[in-house]
Amino acid sequence: MFSLFHKKSREFSKTESHIFGIISELLKRNSTDIHCDELGRKYYLSNEDHHIRVTIFSNDYVIRITNTHDSIAEKYDDFLINKLVLAIKEEKQKRMDLICGSISDSIENMAERLHKTLTESVEKDSAIIKMLKTN
Repeated sequence: MFSLFHKKSREFSKTESHIFGIISELLKRNSTDIHCDELGRKYYLSNEDHHIRVTIFSNDYVIRITNTHDSIAEKYDDFLINKLVLAIKEEKQKRMDLICGSISDSIENMAERLHKTLTESVEKDSAIIKMLKTN
């Protein structure tokens, strides 16, 4: 009776596994550009080093992979599409977090330098004023 309610976990077919592997490898490389059209639910990956471009049309469940030799565009199961979109969004967020962290660090370093410069300038001015008063 309980087996009716137990949802069997889905596994990728061989082709889906290869597609997932290709996109996972592309996402690991910093040279891969990621562009997202969230409204149109389209996701673009491009790696010029390996001459590979991937477009995922998640509304239509279509993946297009192109390199200098081959081009395929096929419709796939929503299970694969959803996993890929999740992986792309996670990688894009990770990259954004790195950029934001770098910007925050730069701002903090700049503020620290300005504060130190201002403090030294005030101390120098105070020393000059003190010296002038004693003369």
